[in-house]
Amino acid sequence: MAERYQLTECLQVLMKGVPIEDAILQVLGSKRIPSSSSDKQRFRLLLSDGKYFISFAILATQIDDAGVSGEPSQYSIVKIKKCIITMISNVENDNKPVLVITEMETLASGDQTSKIGSPVRLPDELMKDVKNNVVSSTTSSIVSNVNSPHKNQIDTSMSIQGDQNISSTTVDTNVNSPHKNGADTNIRHQFTHPISSLSPYHNKWVIKARVACKSSIRTFKNFRGEGKLFSVDLIDKSGEIRATMFGDLVDTFYNLIELDKVYYVSKGRLEFANKQFNSLKNDYEIKFTPNTIVEECHEGAESVPQTSYNFVSIDKIADIEVDTVIDVLGACKSTSDLQMLQSRSTGRDLKKRELTLVDQSNNAITLSLWDTEAETFDGSSQPVLLLKRARVSEYGGGKTLSTNASTLMKINPDILEAYRLKRWFDNEGRSQAALNISSGWVGDSSQTQWINLKDVHEMGLGHGEKGDYFQVFATILLYRSENGIYKACAKEDCKKKVAEGNGMYHCDKCKREYPNFKYLLLGSANIADWSGNIWLSLFSSEAEKVLGVSSQAVGEAIERNPQALAEFADKAHLKEFLFKCRTKMDYFNDENRLKTVALRVDPVNYKEYNSYLISQINELLN
Repeated sequence: MAERYQLTECLQVLMKGVPIEDAILQVLGSKRIPSSSSDKQRFRLLLSDGKYFISFAILATQIDDAGVSGEPSQYSIVKIKKCIITMISNVENDNKPVLVITEMETLASGDQTSKIGSPVRLPDELMKDVKNNVVSSTTSSIVSNVNSPHKNQIDTSMSIQGDQNISSTTVDTNVNSPHKNGADTNIRHQFTHPISSLSPYHNKWVIKARVACKSSIRTFKNFRGEGKLFSVDLIDKSGEIRATMFGDLVDTFYNLIELDKVYYVSKGRLEFANKQFNSLKNDYEIKFTPNTIVEECHEGAESVPQTSYNFVSIDKIADIEVDTVIDVLGACKSTSDLQMLQSRSTGRDLKKRELTLVDQSNNAITLSLWDTEAETFDGSSQPVLLLKRARVSEYGGGKTLSTNASTLMKINPDILEAYRLKRWFDNEGRSQAALNISSGWVGDSSQTQWINLKDVHEMGLGHGEKGDYFQVFATILLYRSENGIYKACAKEDCKKKVAEGNGMYHCDKCKREYPNFKYLLLGSANIADWSGNIWLSLFSSEAEKVLGVSSQAVGEAIERNPQALAEFADKAHLKEFLFKCRTKMDYFNDENRLKTVALRVDPVNYKEYNSYLISQINELLN
């Protein structure tokens, strides 16, 4: 079998940085390299061209890459389709070239072949020539061939057959360094490394990358005290990586680094990425240090790819799983007022603004902006918004969008898709009524299933972890008036019950006392249809719809007549409504019980309800 393949005697030339197309080599040995990512596998290979062999070759591949299945076997024949050369420092603080294989095809497994030739190690004399050539400019021709959008990072902290260990060289941390936070005049002339080759074991690197995303400045508090940070996402032909700046470096770099521009970056510290906050396809992230160098690239910036987008139309988001990160393009149809909230977990004050986005699918979705973005956003001109890595959430049975540290938001972006959307919005979308997938039920039965109350029990709804949603046409049999109203915090967006004392009303949530309060209803009703009945709770806003009167009016009436709520409740009996409900198992008083909440109460749309009944009749007939 081995006679069928002619090895390409190319290692001496290939390691000098000269590109060799589809080189055929033999694997004499391999060793797996640990990876922190479950979808990646890495191997260090002993490669032979029949005349020479090298042991500094690394295969970095996705598990499902074509032509690669598990660890390459000894004596297998492989075709090198894409590769790069990167420089690693050894224990003598000398540079050593490493062949990084990013795409490889196995032509024959080891059990079908035998060793070809009597190769010897590539001599040190030739390795010196390699280093001289690669460090200059020859390697750039190989690097330019790496165009896969998600190449993997290389972990090279190991040795094979007595080779020198590959280790890192400590970065100079002298804050008085002449290049501290400044541009090294020679950085643009140095050999640049692909992002996919960066690892904590390789400190002498320079990357040339485009800023694909830039976060706002965020503050935080921990046991060390208060701090601030911001981050940028960098891309090149080989992959992507996040760089984060803390403390004084925020002031140094925030105005220096601009979105969509290309920069040379060097002398950052590589750390393992925290995947709880970093969704980029990279095991590592860069942490800027006082000696990090950033210089704008003025020539050859066009060789670095532009940020790419994979837009999802709004109507498709209804079927996307919660916590999925997507790209969205939408026209801002409406903007809410700025809301002041308080975090339940930390007590920190928050600012929130909700936007309604629409697109050519004539569907709408709610986007939540927080803090600085919420405070500064101006939607008066109804701009087009581009969102990269927006997170899909769920509230009240509907899908919503939110931003986080990884989200890039552009207002009126200069791309063709944005101009097309703006033209549609100006001509049609602004005046059309859109189907809002964030409200769960929007007058369209396709959003939430119609069922009868008997089905709630028979289908076992509410026993899942996140609860179940349904809508039902039902009649109010009994509205419970006992304990149906309370005194709440006077703050507009707070609904916490207050404690009265000394003529003042104290709110535990706001930690303030107010001279007044507001009334809020706490509804509870038994509803029924032809199949059965069920008890449900109602939010204050929905209880007001059922009673036909505001919470404040009910409270003031009770001050004059303690039986006023019972009288309002009597008027609500036997009224028909469409109830959009959420049911979920609740643990209360040491026992589980099924709790159903009416998230929304609306008058019956008989045209739609009749369509639903007709569809059910047709289903029975068929």
